[in-house]
Amino acid sequence: MTQDYVIITAGGKGTRMGSAVPKQFLPIGGIPVLMRTINRFRAYSDKLSLILVLPKSQIDYWKNLCKTYEFDVPCQIVCGGKTRFHSIYNGLQAIPDQAEGIVGIHDGVRPFPSVKVITQCYETARSAKAVIPVMPVVETLRYLPEHRNVPRSDYRLVQTPQCFNISLLKKAYRQPYNQDFTDDASVVEAYGEKITLIDGNRENIKLTTPFDMEIAELFAKKDSL
Repeated sequence: MTQDYVIITAGGKGTRMGSAVPKQFLPIGGIPVLMRTINRFRAYSDKLSLILVLPKSQIDYWKNLCKTYEFDVPCQIVCGGKTRFHSIYNGLQAIPDQAEGIVGIHDGVRPFPSVKVITQCYETARSAKAVIPVMPVVETLRYLPEHRNVPRSDYRLVQTPQCFNISLLKKAYRQPYNQDFTDDASVVEAYGEKITLIDGNRENIKLTTPFDMEIAELFAKKDSL
């Protein structure tokens, strides 16, 4: 039987946000960021198995937050690792080796992927095996070592969810860790698989700074999934 999964990683400490509370737990429109993120995937499919990767030190905080907000979406919680690579590896261990289907990997602090984009990522991955959403670069790029501009049409901004055939991603993550593994696509490419690109959505920003939170509040006011 086919079963799809999503691994949502949330290991931020809020340093650049200037907050004592980790950014994934800060409220947007009265709802914590991480809960908004989870709700996007529930809106895509209530049959999706959710795996939440958190630092061990934040698990109790998250459980208490769920009680406070009466948030009861079923999630399997897994402890994070020393890097993003190791956190995803831990999350993958929660999926049976014989599992068939698609697994999406998503940043917990990206609460606004459209359901349309999530759907396209999962459905495209059923045949393409490795799919990531991207956005065009709209500003001029300058390459500092040579002090010259570069064609922005040659570049794309990468988003999540990045979706993969489960067996493929598990095999790719058995490779030794490399510091060049900045996302899941880079791990899969190193394993030898081609990556398919699809259009992302502009609202799917990664919340990193207080300014990002201000923009997110505006998105939350007109949010329609």
